[in-house]
Amino acid sequence: MKILLTGATGLLGNAYAEAAIRRGHKVIALHHSQTPRVNGLHKTIQFDGSQTENLTQLCLEHWPDTIVNCAAISSPDAVDADPKLAEKVNVALPRLLAQISTHIGARLLHVSTDMVFDGHSDEAYRSTDMPFPTGLYGQTKLMAEREVLEHNPEDPVVLRIPILMGNSPSGKRSVHEKLLAAINAGERPKLFCDEIRQPCSASNVAEVLLELTERRDLHGIFHWAGAETLSRFEMGQRILRHFGFPLDSVQSVCKNDDPDFANRPSNLTFNLHPIVSKLKTKPATFEEQLEELTQIKPLNA
Repeated sequence: MKILLTGATGLLGNAYAEAAIRRGHKVIALHHSQTPRVNGLHKTIQFDGSQTENLTQLCLEHWPDTIVNCAAISSPDAVDADPKLAEKVNVALPRLLAQISTHIGARLLHVSTDMVFDGHSDEAYRSTDMPFPTGLYGQTKLMAEREVLEHNPEDPVVLRIPILMGNSPSGKRSVHEKLLAAINAGERPKLFCDEIRQPCSASNVAEVLLELTERRDLHGIFHWAGAETLSRFEMGQRILRHFGFPLDSVQSVCKNDDPDFANRPSNLTFNLHPIVSKLKTKPATFEEQLEELTQIKPLNA
């Protein structure tokens, strides 16, 4: 199968490319500034997600069987800092990909986020629950979902995912990389004890995306996440323990301690039915996710 992949140098895009190549697929990797480090790519093409003038011609030239969109401005702070750029990458790009995929008859898989919800529910969110994003990042991702479903009504997949664990190509972007870098820089990060998340490894999500790539009988909106729900503070403590850092290297705080964070989502956990019963891939435990991480030692070790 020929797969056009956007966001190929991101945490998830990189993991998906590796998984797809292992299964014998031809991956055409679209990347922005960094060059993909994955061996066996069919082709790499430099592409700016905010400049899509040549995208239609590119897709017509290569005529992929599947388009997988992992490209996004995924930092809420970056979205707030440049809303116009975020609209281009997070909304306009998936809209165009949906239109192109419909035209050429390609399978379209679009990656979304748990932040389309407000996090105020006591129950895990189902894929059928009404989204209500509280921040601009979540709003752009929800708009993208609607564009994808409108412009590719027959064969789309929207996969909402949680905070990701893994080794980023740059070594600076994932949860553990940012946390340990801050500690090694002499900081003592504050982590919320009342913000509940359901982290998942990028490799596990990539396997799910790959199954969905190959399963054209499944389409619509799906939720995927890890097997455990943890607070931000619990995540930090387990990362520290895994890498041999002192557990007091981070501080436990509550959202209500700081008015700026009072409205931060409290519970962004997912109900994974019905997709979990339809796939071979199973949700990864947090311990399994930790085992995948690159070893980073304290500076004084």
